[in-house]
Amino acid sequence: MQSSRRILLRLRAPTETLLSRMLSSSPSYGGGGGGVAVKQVTRGNLADALEELRARVRDAAFVGIDLEMSGVTSAPWRDTFEFDRADVRYLKLRDSAERFAALQLGVCPFRWDPAKSSFVAHPHNFFIFPHNELLNDCSSHEFLCQTTSIDFLANYQFDFNTCFREGIYYLSRTQEEEALQKLYKLHHNDISAYPNTCEEEEDTPLKSAADILFTERMKIKFNEWRNSIVGNQRVDGHGSENIKFADQFQTVFFKMRPAVMLDGFTSHQLNLIRQVLRKRFRDLVYVCTFCEDGLSEKRVVYTDTNDDKILLMKDVREDLLKSREARVKSAVGIRHVIDLLASERKLIVGHSCFLDILQVHSKFVGPLPSSMEEFALSINKVFPHIADTRHLLSVNEAIQYRMRKKSKSLSSAFSLLCPELHAPDEKSFTLSPVKIEVESDETVLSCFTSGAKHEAGYDAFMTGCVFVQLCDYLGIKFEHLSPLENLATNINLKKHINLLAPCWNSGTVVDLSTGTERPHPGYKRRYPVTVYDNVVLIWGFQSKVRPKDIKDCICKVFGPASLTSVFPIDSTSVLVQFSKRESVDDFMDLKATLDCTDSAISALHPLSTILEGGQTRAAKYDTYRDICGSSVSKFSFADQAEAVCSTSNAEFKSKESNAADGYGAYESALDGTVPSTVEQAEGTKSGSKNQGENDFSLQDILDALQDGKELSGKRMRNA
Repeated sequence: MQSSRRILLRLRAPTETLLSRMLSSSPSYGGGGGGVAVKQVTRGNLADALEELRARVRDAAFVGIDLEMSGVTSAPWRDTFEFDRADVRYLKLRDSAERFAALQLGVCPFRWDPAKSSFVAHPHNFFIFPHNELLNDCSSHEFLCQTTSIDFLANYQFDFNTCFREGIYYLSRTQEEEALQKLYKLHHNDISAYPNTCEEEEDTPLKSAADILFTERMKIKFNEWRNSIVGNQRVDGHGSENIKFADQFQTVFFKMRPAVMLDGFTSHQLNLIRQVLRKRFRDLVYVCTFCEDGLSEKRVVYTDTNDDKILLMKDVREDLLKSREARVKSAVGIRHVIDLLASERKLIVGHSCFLDILQVHSKFVGPLPSSMEEFALSINKVFPHIADTRHLLSVNEAIQYRMRKKSKSLSSAFSLLCPELHAPDEKSFTLSPVKIEVESDETVLSCFTSGAKHEAGYDAFMTGCVFVQLCDYLGIKFEHLSPLENLATNINLKKHINLLAPCWNSGTVVDLSTGTERPHPGYKRRYPVTVYDNVVLIWGFQSKVRPKDIKDCICKVFGPASLTSVFPIDSTSVLVQFSKRESVDDFMDLKATLDCTDSAISALHPLSTILEGGQTRAAKYDTYRDICGSSVSKFSFADQAEAVCSTSNAEFKSKESNAADGYGAYESALDGTVPSTVEQAEGTKSGSKNQGENDFSLQDILDALQDGKELSGKRMRNA
């Protein structure tokens, strides 16, 4: 039949089909589309697209996914660094997933067609926007936008109008559960639909003559209407001639019972009507119901007996519960797609997709756990099999050789491994080992547009294409792939499943099976391996102080070999790694001592470069983790640290006070007198011994400070 015809786009060369011509006339979205048909899904066609996608996913060997987001980092210091420990890196990425919105979800099922010896892809691009779809819920969705990310999307012709106006709403699983619990509690306590059955309801005071007149008029009108029903008079829309209802009344039937629609009344007037019914009419029931669009309808319904009234109330209550449940289910929105992927247990494929998976959990599953291990346990219940093409690019020597002069971005990998798909209009001298086709429905051409780079649907397609070619390099033979075989269990692939690159510069891979990180063997580190017990966080120094200055002044005190590296977080803070763990305590003690003294000579100490201004703070690495994990959001790290640690100032002061136990040597030097321990210390300049007791040069003072620090540190360690 004409309606069931399919169009196959064989992307090795331009086609002459109707769909191909339509796509070729579509506007360019930044290049890289190549005439690939991507189905665009909004609120209007979600139901139909979901039904069609269900069959596609069921038949798929794997599903490529991608997300486009409103931003990546809320502050420069929230970038992931090579210096970050695994738990800190997770906290930074969690912050990103929680603060920024997902604007597009790309889903592309890939089905192996043995008759054609090729994969058939069905790319879908879902527009997302977090509308508030629940009644009686005053909460509003808030999210950040990073200007660089928005500019990036705008440069690739991202359709913000469609996203904001037609984007699909969603509820996470946790939000749905909370909404249902709230609904059942409201349903249990709600008597608004049956107020005239409550004898204890307070009367509405008649505040004016208008209220009195309105009440009396309602008594007459409802009494006339009731009598007409009891007397078997006509109660349909025509009514009896001697009963002339106002325009606000409309006689209808509700659940096979005579009823009057209450239209055009104010809430105060409705309260007065409810009061009249409660006091004067035992057989008339006020009923409030809700339509699908959320608007309420008020009626007065006639019941024959008390049992009939109870039955009516039960029916209305059940209908109200069902309508509210349906409202919650409708608000689930785009999460139905995630639930579909989870229920089918298919292999999920992304490119550098760790943040994407965090976003999926945050938006569609529930709040992100506090640790990587808990997150891995939670996401495994949703997606038990995930492959990261960025990681796979690094596990094959042949691929590494071909990628040696290219970045590991998705577009670079796609152009290298799928040249005929990347530029189908250009003659390609090399062909991908595995063929791929895109299939679209001719009957709904209006839903399809030409795919564009950095559109989630097209990126999901590119990701799947790259994955297919990488599988060929791993020795996977798709011609032997049975329709029921789980690709994630393939012997050549399963050792790479659930290994994701957390970020481009971490030098590690995350094992989602265990929630742990391990070093990536092919990563070339810029800094020495970090020993986190040897790291000190310093913030709040003056902005003109450079990391090199910090290194120089610390080395003057502790020696040129005392530091391994100084890593700048931003212009207000650094991480300093010492060569020895004991140097961390010595530095903290010395800083606390210098902070405690008001002597002008302390300004001559080498550390004065860091301490100038009196706002410099220092802490161990765990404090850095706590600062990164805080919900506080400040642009500069120094402001963030002060906001997080403001409640811990007493702790800092306590540390400074404890450090003063070894203060004697420093105090003597700063006051201009050198104790005997310093005079006899190894390394004291011989020239200083020949001078008078109170005749010191600047170098003598600095030497005394240095020697005194060493001796005090030894005393404290031996205590």
